[in-house]
Amino acid sequence: MSKILYAVHGTAHGHAIRALSIARRFPEHEFLFVSHEAGPAILQGEYPVVDIPSLGTVFTKHRVDTCATLKMNLPVFWRRRAIMRRVLKLMDSFQPDAVISDYEFFLPRACRKLGVPCLSIDHQHVITACHHSLPWGEYPSYLATSLAVRLLFSRATDYLVISFYQPPVKPGLRAKILPPLLRDTVLARQPEDRGHVLVYQSYITDFSKFTVFVEALKRPVIVYGVPKEGREGNILYKPKSEEGFLEDLASCAYVVCGGGHSMISEALYYGKPVISFPIKGAFEQFLNALYIERLGYGRGITAVPHLDPGMIPVFESRLEEFRNRIRERIFCGNEEIFRQVQEFIQHQKLDY
Repeated sequence: MSKILYAVHGTAHGHAIRALSIARRFPEHEFLFVSHEAGPAILQGEYPVVDIPSLGTVFTKHRVDTCATLKMNLPVFWRRRAIMRRVLKLMDSFQPDAVISDYEFFLPRACRKLGVPCLSIDHQHVITACHHSLPWGEYPSYLATSLAVRLLFSRATDYLVISFYQPPVKPGLRAKILPPLLRDTVLARQPEDRGHVLVYQSYITDFSKFTVFVEALKRPVIVYGVPKEGREGNILYKPKSEEGFLEDLASCAYVVCGGGHSMISEALYYGKPVISFPIKGAFEQFLNALYIERLGYGRGITAVPHLDPGMIPVFESRLEEFRNRIRERIFCGNEEIFRQVQEFIQHQKLDY
């Protein structure tokens, strides 16, 4: 048995759910998690969690709220030395055999200070680990985001990058890029097509901007992530439910969602074309939408005003084309991911 210290970014749910999937695969090991914001509530039902502040992001009206994000993170920077002492003390008391970080600020830095190997497992490092051909207008956002990722979240020794698209890794990096990691509850379902459209709003921001677009869908529509319930015309608003959501996802005709990697990956695993509208100012989500468009898996709508209801008939006329493209690729990398994690636990490095 090995003792694993695992730090998890707490904004939204995808990071913690990915960490749970990994920990559940290794019941022979002892896991202690470090997280913040939404993370502890997701993890603490199964594993011990230490709630330690870290950096996060605030979203308002479907865009990154820069002022609110700075306001939230400034106290963390102000107290960073005290927080680092807490993390170092935790490492000293727990004495981990292996350390893993999912886009967390403090634990990789503590490992660097102590000379301890640290494995990074996330999707965000696809931005810095790979070359991307981008529209010229996106290069300022790309450069700013790349700088932030490198300065704030790139202190690990090895990088396991999880992504539904896999551009070549830059030479010289201790990094591997693999297909998505999927929950067991996703893998347990077989896809079918009952004809409805699934609409998912990952952040409670401002759904009103999408109302005209959603109402223009002629198929039955099921909406998750919006603080309302009940039926309005052909639209059924449903409350949060993992079982219900996955059932509706596996049986839909296609998906309309934001730019979150986990949501898109699950949709593609089920063979569902995607209309993706990324949060403004979130470059990672823009990149996901760009690759959806570029690889022929659906449409990437990079500006909310461009959600023109007139695009729906054209999109639906291409559904079989999108599905055929999706069938050509593999969207589950679980077994190789787990093998690489075990390799790191045993040998403190990935199998390159």
